[in-house]
Order: sequence, then C-alpha cells, then structure tokens
Amino acid sequence: MSSGRVSRHARRRMIPAVVTVCALSTATLAPQAVASDTPPYSETYRPQFHYTPQKNWMNDPNGLVYYKGEYHLFYQYNPNGNAWGDMSWGHAVSKDLVHWKELPLALSHDDEEMVFSGSAVVDRDNTTGFGTKKNPAMVAVYTGFDKSTGTQAQALAYSTDRGRTWTKYQGNPVIDIGSKDFRDPKVQWYEPTKSWLMTVSLSAEHKVRFYSSKNLKDWKLQSEFGPAGATGGVWECPDLFPLAVDGNKKKIKWVLVVNINPGGIAGGSAAQYFIGDFDGEKFTADDKGTYTPPGGTVVQDFEGTGFGTWTTTGTAFGQGPSAGALDGQLPVEGFEGKGLANSFHGGDSATGTLTSPSFTVDSPYLNFKIGGGRHPHEEGTVLERGPVPEGTVIGDFEGGSYGDWTKTGDAFGTAPATGTLPDQQQVTGWLGDGLANSYLNGDATTGTLTSPEFTIDKDYIDFLVGGGAHPAGHANPTAVELVVGGKVVRSATGKDTETLNWAAWDVRDLAGKKARIEIVDDNTGGWGHINVDHIVLSDTRARPLSEETSVNLLVDGEIVSSATGAGSETLDWASFDLRPYAGKKAQIQIADMNTGGWGHLLADRFTAADAPAESVLQRADWADYGKDYYAAVSWENAPGGKRYMIGWMDNWDYAGAVPTSPWRGAQTVPREMALRTVDGRIRLISKPVNSLDSLRIRSETATGIMVKSTSKPLIGPAAEGKALDIEATFSLRDADRFGLKVRTGAGGEETVIGYDATTEELYVDRTRSGTVDFHSTFPGIQRAPLKAEKGKVKLRILVDRSSVEVFGGNGEAVITDQIFPDPASDGVRVFAENGSVKLDEAEVRHLDTYRN
Repeated sequence: MSSGRVSRHARRRMIPAVVTVCALSTATLAPQAVASDTPPYSETYRPQFHYTPQKNWMNDPNGLVYYKGEYHLFYQYNPNGNAWGDMSWGHAVSKDLVHWKELPLALSHDDEEMVFSGSAVVDRDNTTGFGTKKNPAMVAVYTGFDKSTGTQAQALAYSTDRGRTWTKYQGNPVIDIGSKDFRDPKVQWYEPTKSWLMTVSLSAEHKVRFYSSKNLKDWKLQSEFGPAGATGGVWECPDLFPLAVDGNKKKIKWVLVVNINPGGIAGGSAAQYFIGDFDGEKFTADDKGTYTPPGGTVVQDFEGTGFGTWTTTGTAFGQGPSAGALDGQLPVEGFEGKGLANSFHGGDSATGTLTSPSFTVDSPYLNFKIGGGRHPHEEGTVLERGPVPEGTVIGDFEGGSYGDWTKTGDAFGTAPATGTLPDQQQVTGWLGDGLANSYLNGDATTGTLTSPEFTIDKDYIDFLVGGGAHPAGHANPTAVELVVGGKVVRSATGKDTETLNWAAWDVRDLAGKKARIEIVDDNTGGWGHINVDHIVLSDTRARPLSEETSVNLLVDGEIVSSATGAGSETLDWASFDLRPYAGKKAQIQIADMNTGGWGHLLADRFTAADAPAESVLQRADWADYGKDYYAAVSWENAPGGKRYMIGWMDNWDYAGAVPTSPWRGAQTVPREMALRTVDGRIRLISKPVNSLDSLRIRSETATGIMVKSTSKPLIGPAAEGKALDIEATFSLRDADRFGLKVRTGAGGEETVIGYDATTEELYVDRTRSGTVDFHSTFPGIQRAPLKAEKGKVKLRILVDRSSVEVFGGNGEAVITDQIFPDPASDGVRVFAENGSVKLDEAEVRHLDTYRN
C-alpha cells in the first residue's frame, strides 16, 4: 500500500473519510449507481483495456513478477467493499500484459494485520528453504501493518503453486525498526553480490533505505538516500532498476522511482524518479539539487520594518514582515534575507490580505517564493461574505424544532443543534440560533432529515454546508441531496471542516417540478457527520467565501493567476507569466482566508524577471505529469531484460469519491521503460506495451489536414469511440495551441489534449470532461514540458471509458488523467487556436476489451 494512516503525514491513507470532496458541487449527479442486474464489466465507466477487479476497492500494484509464462499483478485490495479498508492482496495474471485474468484473493488481512504494499520474487536457488530448486517458491515481501500498535514492518509469505495459494512465514516480521512509517519493500536479486536487495521507504523522513540479505530472512542495512527532489508529501512505493542509456548496454544508469503523496507535480499523488549510480550498497543521484533562479528587479523583499506601500486587511499578516517562524509555528525555511510575509500571526485562525499598489506590467515574468498551506484560490469565491440570499426559506432550523421536516435515525437528535456539540471541533459559519448538525454522540450515529415537498419556482437553491466529505454515491455519504421524482439530481457535501460555507445549485432546468431536500449522514467513520443551515430558494446565487491561502495576480481587479503553498513551512520558487498582460495595470495580492489546518501563507522576494523561476516540483523528474499515476513499480524477471512499469490510475485527493461502482480503482496500461538523452539530459521515457496492438479491431487514417483557428471532426463518425489508440503527428505553423479533443459530445463535453507552442508544453484539459464536481481538485489542466522535434509534435493517446493516457514526443512527456464523460460523448475533433497547424497524419485504432 502505500501506507496506513498512522501519522500526520500518512493520515491520508487509513481512513477513506479523510478524502475531501468539494462542498460547492452544482452539477447533476453522474450515472454512478449501478442496477443490481447490470452484467459485470458493462458499467458506464468500466475501463475496457485497463485492468479493474470485478468489484471492490483496488489501489497500489504489488508483487510484480514474471514466472512460468505469466506476468503476476498483485494489488492492494479490499475484499469487503469499494472503499479503502481491510487491505489485502488481490491477484491477476496475464501472458502478454494486456489480457488479464482475475484470480482469487492472494494474501488476506486478518484480525492482527493488514497486508500493505510490497513485491514478489522467484527464489530460484531456494535461499529461503520455502521450496526446492526444482520447484522454487514465489516469495512475497510485504509491509505488515499491526492493527494494535500501528507499527509497519516487513514480512514474508510464500507460494509453491505459481502464486495461487500462500503461506505466511512464521518468523515474521523479518525487519522491524519500530516505525509507523516504514513501508513498501521492493526486492530483487543483485547478481554482483549474489544477494537479495531491498529498497524500502522511511516515508515521513523522505528517505529510501537499502538492505541486503542472503536468504530473504536476515537483512543488513546498507545505506540511505534522501531527502532530495520533491518532499512535499510522504515517500512511498520505491523501485530501483538499471537501464541502458540510449540503448547502449555499456552505459548503464540506475533509476530510483519514489512515489510521493501529496506534493506531486499536478497536485496530490505522483511518481518522481532520480537517475544515478548504484554500487550494490549506495545510490548516488546525478543531480545534486542545486539551483540559482533567474536574476531580475526585486519588487518586494519584505526587508523593512513595515509593509511600505502595501496595504493589509485583517490580522493574519501583523504590522510588518516576520523574521522567520512565529509563536507556535514550525521552523520556517527557504526565505531570502531577514524578512518575509507570514500570515501565522494569531495562528491558523487569523485571516487577512496583503496587497501591493497598482503597477504597470513591463516584464515577462513575476517570480516569488511561497510556502504555507495548500488551499488554492477557487473561481467564484469571494474574500468577504456577502448578504444572505433572499427568497423562500425551506429550512433555517430556528425555533428549537425541526418543524415539518421528518427525521430518521439518531444523528440529528430531536431538535436542531445550537452550535458545537460535545467533543466536536468548533463549528462556525451558520446563521441565527440553530443548525442541522449530525455529530450528536459523535461520528458513530447515522440518520436523515427530509424537508416537506416544495415546488421549484426560483433559479437557485442556496444553503450553508460543512462537515465530512462523503458525496452522494459514496458507500456512506454525508451529503445534502435534492430529490426530484424519487431521484437524486443534485448533491453537495462538506470539505472535512466544521466551518459552514455557501453552496448553490442552479435549478433553472427543474422549474415547476416538485422536490424535497434530504440531509443524509450514513457515515460512521472519520468526519462522518454533516452541518447544514439556511436552505433557501432564491433568484440570487450564493457565492462561497474563499478558503484560500494564495498569492494572486490581479489585472483590472480580476484574479488571472494564482499560486498556493504545498503544506510546508519551506518556501519554494513560483512564477507568473505576465506576457499576456503587458502594459496593463496589475496588483499582487497575498490572501489568507483559511482558518483550518495549514491555514496560513508565507511569501517573499517578488522579482520582475525575463525568465521564469522553477520550483522544486518543476525541477524534479516525473514519470508522469498527470493527476492519476501513482504507486508506479516495475516487473521483475521480464523476458528479454525488458523493464515494464504500471501505476495505480488514481489520486489520493479524490480516490474515495470517483463515481464508479461496484469497483473503485484501475491500473494504467503497462509501459515499457527506457533511458534516452533528451536536450542533453538523460530522461526516463515510456511507451505502451506493444501487445496492446492485439486488441485492435479496426483503424482509420487521416492525412494532410490543415486547421486554422477552429475545431472540426477528425475523419468523422468512423473515428468516434470510447476505447481508442490514437497516433498523430502535427507540423508547427503559427497556432498558439493545437491538438485533439476526445470524448466530445453531450452538453459540450470534451477532453482537450493539446500542445501549447507558446510555452512548449503538452497539456490535458479535463475541466469539461464530464462529471468533475465530486472533488474541488479534479477539474483542471495538467501540463508537461515538451519541445517540438524538427518542427513536429507527436502524440499517442489512449482513450478508455474513464481515462486518457497521453504520450508526447518519444514518451518523455506523459500525462495520465481519469475522466468521467457521458456515454454519448464519443467524438474526436482536431483543433487549432489563434492560428493554423497541419495534421500530417492521424491513425485512430479502435480497441476491444481485454476480457475477450
């Protein structure tokens, strides 16, 4: 697994309730509920050529090994439901890395331990004594999570029937250092020393350890690597392997993959890597991590005693710059000189803004250092609470009773709460004297509140909501639901905070219909409650109060660029591209509107420059730049010395909320890995396994298409589909952006896969890809650096029912993103913006399901 949630850093892993979901959901619910008579594997979002279990939760790939003609894929699995829990190893096998067969559960949790992530090897020399040389054992090396202590230790299990049945080693654990953040062993045979090599994470310390053993039972610590590269989250699921550089077997480099969560390049979970040398004991990275940012003119460095001409609101920033950490704050690092802007005055509960005077944009970039909380600016929010929307009140929970609302269960008690309940964190943001608060007797209680029926006769339904992040469609929701004709047509949930904030549903398409409001608490885990107040039918859309900790660029009073912290007291470089705003009036705004955990911001050294500064994330190397590639590890013993890698196609930010059922979780297409020199640097590149061609049903080809500032169908109906493998080559002309749009159709849905010639970046825009409202960080644009080669840009795009995997150039830029479009959205279009481009050639291959 990557981990259990047993420390502040690892907390995102053990309790699915921690996964936060946007409280400001406004779209119609996706078709996520599945009828009981729906045939398996035919569900709306079921991938066709990506591995998924028939039912239940799956995350990290584990135990990847090739043995007797079979590629084994074990994986973190909950045999008892489609939410995280009861971690065990599921199992599937394949002869070609494409056609998978699901097998019975391999390693099961029990009353004492859960079976977290790890690896598997074939003990050909019978070093363990678990098998024989004629019938060697397959040995799983996994992290055992002790349910009573929370300790993570390394353990063994073995199989002598090709992984079909398993026995846990009686001498477990084989390595126990008494840590709660020591996990995910990757084991391989290291031939030069005739010994086993283990690569394993000290997750919270951002370190990888290397151990050696002669028998898989007795281990000796060799060395440690780290911290290095990106360290904004825990380090998990490490992997170490050698590859030839540019195919030259006399030039070998070692690749150390370290998955990180959160703190990835696109936010949340991601897979970074280091290239270097390994001598059997120690890994030494080629990149030493030093960096000098571009020079420029300092606009504000906070070196004076006050803020000068910058203006403040609120109390968060104090009367002047901070000299470092404030009372109660962890050590602050990475700022320049003696001072910085620090909004921890009064702790996380204080709010305020710090704004520069207006200036004329006359440089290409604004570089600055930023740290503190990871709470991005959200479009549509306001810095000051506006007036309460006027209209017809459906429920304000005043007067000491629920009136004509009906109640089930015991979570909401016999009457509205008057604020914070016993043992609850402080509740804020409600109106008047009462609110619906389902924390009565803690998170363990459940129940519903249902309004009387009403007619929708205004444009919006506005309400205040807080509490747990478990949306409708979750196995155990904490949600406000709008029910019309017996169906839930709108839903919103909390954001794991006791602060209520405005949400609004646009109900103009439901005008005249009869409806009810249901407030549902069906959750007994962490944050298993909901707070609701002042539900009103109104012609005014309520705007939620900002909860950001961000540096914003304002042009003509509007926020055009924004950056946030990474949940760290270490400042790092960030940059705004000012070129589109040359000659315009602008302001810099530092905003802290958050009162929860990490509800503060650090900023320093605003510099006008001719080139952008790069953050640690931008300088790090990433196996994939998308939101949905994590826990990436590779197969051992693959034929021909090939190195194949696979990742969990999800992100811990929203993994528990993706709208799929009765399964949750998918694996990427396996990728063949290589090292290539790109622009003078050795890079890890990848491509889909060649055997994916075995799924091809038919193909269509288009050549020589000129596109100018428009979007049009590619080929036509023959190219439309939900399971496609597309290869396209473009010749640069003068278009700013160009590429393909896939899964286009219903209601303007589209997933945009493009190349930005102005920034030399590959990008995927899934903001209009279908259902995106189940988490605030799901919609967005992911970018990867990619330079055109001899004036041409090559794209390979794998499109499935709920994902896209995009390989740019020769595989040096990869973006993997989940999408959840309407089934009717199956179009493919070619586009160009602000100029023309030539599509030299595009081949669209229609793919069959791997289950045939």
